[in-house]
Amino acid sequence: MARPVASTPHLVWAAGHFLTFIAGLRFLIGTFLFSSAALGRWYSVAYLGAVVSYGVVVYKSFGVPQVNKAYLQRAAMDENVQYLLLALYWWFSKPIFITVVPYTTFSLFHVLTFVRTTIIPMAFPSATPAPRAAAGADGAAAPAAAPASAPARASKFIQSWVKANYDPAMRFVAYAEVAIFARVLIGALLLRNSLLAPLFYAHFCRLRFYMSSFTREAFSHVGAKLDEATTHNACPPVVRKAYVMGTDVISRYASTVLSVQGQGAPAAGAAAPAAANGGAAPAAAGARR
Repeated sequence: MARPVASTPHLVWAAGHFLTFIAGLRFLIGTFLFSSAALGRWYSVAYLGAVVSYGVVVYKSFGVPQVNKAYLQRAAMDENVQYLLLALYWWFSKPIFITVVPYTTFSLFHVLTFVRTTIIPMAFPSATPAPRAAAGADGAAAPAAAPASAPARASKFIQSWVKANYDPAMRFVAYAEVAIFARVLIGALLLRNSLLAPLFYAHFCRLRFYMSSFTREAFSHVGAKLDEATTHNACPPVVRKAYVMGTDVISRYASTVLSVQGQGAPAAGAAAPAAANGGAAPAAAGARR
């Protein structure tokens, strides 16, 4: 059986996710354990990897950027473009710890899928299971399959783990994105981050709300909890009033009709459903996220 050959764009895409996962994990762990100026470099490397990987996907999906209405409308509604623009924004902004969480989570799934579908078959060709032999013409049973090798077992474990944890990870990311919005909003009020950050991120969340059921569930759940908390007798009236005014503004903004015709592939940023279900790793030409 011929060894799989990864194209150059696919390798660049995978390298970007490896960078994001390793640097993002190092930044997150380092932030909890100690404070160091070097953490800023890990933050930058994590977003460099995100820009590279998303840039490959967007280029393969849309080609050379064009300055015309049709191209811009189609690109604006593509989730990979949205995550690319957001990665660029965070890359050039002052580091905010929690913003790295979604990208690191997405990259974990892509790294695992790339290892299973590309690295293991290339390094261990024998790990790819051979087709079962059919029973003989005289009805004799086909020979028993040989025990799976360690690489084959590792590949199967990765496939099962990705499939089992895909939905929980997407829910985790959705709640993380709700927390990011709260962080940049409070940060703007306290002058901890740019006043532009909550406006930019609100637009991103609005698009995610329309395109992701996980995001809708997260916002609905958090909204219900806040409604319950602010209607409690112990809640000061001024807090309830501010909350009602804030949610009214957000609801008006979010209810604006979006045109989703020509929308790109769903579930940006996460492992592709095919990968989660044991399919081939997304090639750079069609990789989602």
